[in-house]
Amino acid sequence: MTPLRSSKKNYREFKSRNLGRRHDPNTETDESSRVRAPRNGYFREYFQYLWPYKARFIVVFGLALASALLAMVLPLATRYIIDDLIAAEPLAAEEKIRRLLIVCAAMSAVLLLALGADTARSYLMSVLNVKVIFRLRQRLFERFLRLPLSELTDLKTGGVVSRLSQDVDKVTGMVQMAVITPAVAGIRILLTVAVLIFLSWQLALIAGALIPPVVAINLMWLKKVRPIYRAMAEARADVDGRVTETFSGIRVVRAFRRERHEERDYAVAHHSIIRKKLLAEMLRLVVSGGWGILIPAISLAIVGFGAYLVIHGRGTVGDIIAFQMYALMLLNPVSQIVNSLSETQQALAAMERVIDILRRAPEKPDVPGALPAPSSIEEIRLQRVFFEYREGLPVLSDVSLTIPGRSTLALVGPSGGGKSTLIDLVARFHDPTAGGVMVNGIDLRNIQLADYRERLAIVPQEAFLFDGSVRDNIAYGKRSADIDAIIDSAIRANAHEFIQRLPERYDTTIGERGVKLSGGQRQRLSIARAILADPQILILDEATSNLDTESEQLIQASMADLLAARTTIVIAHRLSTVMHADLIAVLCDGRIEQIGTHAELMERDGPYREMVERQFRVTFSPGDVLEWS
Repeated sequence: MTPLRSSKKNYREFKSRNLGRRHDPNTETDESSRVRAPRNGYFREYFQYLWPYKARFIVVFGLALASALLAMVLPLATRYIIDDLIAAEPLAAEEKIRRLLIVCAAMSAVLLLALGADTARSYLMSVLNVKVIFRLRQRLFERFLRLPLSELTDLKTGGVVSRLSQDVDKVTGMVQMAVITPAVAGIRILLTVAVLIFLSWQLALIAGALIPPVVAINLMWLKKVRPIYRAMAEARADVDGRVTETFSGIRVVRAFRRERHEERDYAVAHHSIIRKKLLAEMLRLVVSGGWGILIPAISLAIVGFGAYLVIHGRGTVGDIIAFQMYALMLLNPVSQIVNSLSETQQALAAMERVIDILRRAPEKPDVPGALPAPSSIEEIRLQRVFFEYREGLPVLSDVSLTIPGRSTLALVGPSGGGKSTLIDLVARFHDPTAGGVMVNGIDLRNIQLADYRERLAIVPQEAFLFDGSVRDNIAYGKRSADIDAIIDSAIRANAHEFIQRLPERYDTTIGERGVKLSGGQRQRLSIARAILADPQILILDEATSNLDTESEQLIQASMADLLAARTTIVIAHRLSTVMHADLIAVLCDGRIEQIGTHAELMERDGPYREMVERQFRVTFSPGDVLEWS
């Protein structure tokens, strides 16, 4: 992790960029490059997830509108009570009370109806939000599972988790914030303005004159605050990713006494987030201050000018009271629109991050007319393959190699020679930069990827197990397998014996990443998982590196029949494990230096013979006799 500068310096640079100060673009940090201008079309893409629930949306909007319209009746009823009941001299007290009771009963019914409509709207809105968000989160998870590995690596675990949890949660209520609230508030504003003009156009002008400046202030604030919210989301993703890395490598952290360093980095990163949050809050308080001045100013103006009209016989006390109520009702929807826009900015900042992922192309989509994978793998051929992760830095150069079906190819050579990259190309985790990987004479890019992967199993050097039972982990690639098949696979992987010693045997929970098992035990379960999947192509990437010599020999003996029936590619640095391979290829600096059987390669000078002799000089004492078989 790049050492963090002080949170104050980061904050000053961020504030300079986002509050419009001039700055040198050459000094922008990675963070600033991520806080980019919003793209168009986010709403359109979001509403694609809402469209299947359009009928429910119409009902929610209708209930919100009904509730708003019913609330408009109360000021008129108040005006009637004051002017036509309290101040009406010809009416007897009994008649006034009778009419008052009727009005109060009617208003109670109206308020109950409004409350019922609002309650129903809230519940249906919650249901709508849950459905839309579940659909969005499910699509996002599906896209993450299918993104190219290089993009997932760039996003890091924290970036994936923050988008699936925090960002999607912030999008919750987007329909309410961005559509229903502004639309209903706009209708209420139009109706309220019409009533205000009907009551007194002079007072309506006073009430409306102070609103445009505050709205302008809010719009300026919205322009400034959106990049802040996006930067906060990006920063949280970085922090989450670092936390995941820290605790995944907690043994390394403690071994190198880096606890204080990690604490400082965590504190600085969070402090930077807090500073951005306080900046957004400061801007919000400025806007709130405008409203704090506006509301009493309008109330004072209405009372003062209304009293002037009453004194000159051009209005009534009921008009003033009703006008006050409507003026507040006018400010309330304006405030709702501004607040909804503010909340929408936070949701949009999160939605940008979500939609950006959904817009990305999945990993190697099948080309039009892609063919099913061959039912039997007769040959895998690498044809003048070149590959580079970064332009100008080749990892494989002009690699040509033919692997006959149901044979075993061993890849050996120094670290960094390109062995893991080669098997990644065979698994089609990457496509060649030039050349092609052919299966039965068909370019792998023209074969349906999912169908091809069903015929493939990989045992990596670092066995990855899930937090679940032993049974679930072995059957991960073949969920339909019964317990007898699972046990058979474990026996063939030399894992059954230690599984029997576990507290609940095959039902024992092994913890996240198999933390409750030793490295060798995890590797044997990983091998059992591959055996059970019964693939046509089996890739073993240093699969026995974590096993002791005895366990390794037992597994190799039990897997002899398995390897004979399928095409196998083995990466091994321990050369004693590859001597019986049908073919051995020596990869050095991205090129095949030698290829042949063990006996053929030992008969001639070259890197393979040098590696074997070097290893056996270390393994055996000077008095031991070496026999090459």
